[in-house]
Amino acid sequence: MILNFVRGFCMSVADSVPGVSGGTIAFLLGFYDKFIGSVDSLLTGSREEKKDGFKFLLKLGLGWIVGFLICVAILSSLFESHIYLISSLFLGLIVFAIPIIVMSERECLERKYVNLIYTVIGILIVTAITYFNPISNGSSTMDITRLDLGMSLYVFIAAIITISAMVLPGISGSTLLLAMGLYMPMIMGIKSLMDLDTSYLPAILIFAAGLIIGIMLVVKVVKYCLNCYRSQTVYLIIGLLIGSIYSIMMGPTTLETPQPAMSLGTFNIILFFLGGIILWLLEAMKKRMTADIN
Repeated sequence: MILNFVRGFCMSVADSVPGVSGGTIAFLLGFYDKFIGSVDSLLTGSREEKKDGFKFLLKLGLGWIVGFLICVAILSSLFESHIYLISSLFLGLIVFAIPIIVMSERECLERKYVNLIYTVIGILIVTAITYFNPISNGSSTMDITRLDLGMSLYVFIAAIITISAMVLPGISGSTLLLAMGLYMPMIMGIKSLMDLDTSYLPAILIFAAGLIIGIMLVVKVVKYCLNCYRSQTVYLIIGLLIGSIYSIMMGPTTLETPQPAMSLGTFNIILFFLGGIILWLLEAMKKRMTADIN
């Protein structure tokens, strides 16, 4: 119970901030296959498989919810005032995650360099989402308290994309939300709901519906791709991670009061390496957990 609670907590911290995904943390801590398998079993498995999947995901989910609420309460006040420091930390998480994934997946990557085209595709996907999102090149923020049909559809599709990224061991769903201009509106919406302000409730319900539909669609696809096309999928994940570096650098332009994109002058090297230290600690935790299980 404690082990899976900690796992869920670590996943939620990753999912709550732009950087690496909860799927990456599950991958680094060595329970990604069990996580995907449990979600798949809960959706389409036998009665016994549903029961086992539910037990595992319940323990994981409790840790995730606690971590998420803590992160939302902290991030809503820190993100705007310390955007460059936080972004430097996120960059460290991403940059240092790439070699860890490459080393972990060495067998499926070696001598299959033709699949590097999928890395290029991954980079293009994230940079295009970042460049063409509604507010990264403008001076206004997105108001999700006033929904029309177009905005409702945008929030719904963004949720599907977000949960897909959270499940994949690669780019964070929060990074994509940042790229799509919805990260701070959703953080503020959840924080307002925690304070019993219901003005964001319709947008949050639409977003939640998108998450549910998205996870139903994506889990089987991810499981199939990892089983049948693992090399191509991992190369794509690496591309998504590399592309997310651009998203993080452009993140300040999506704030309610837009700020200049990150530059060498606003980059913090200490927080960058702190991100690497965090990933090193997670990798050490994975080895300790594996040793305890064995």
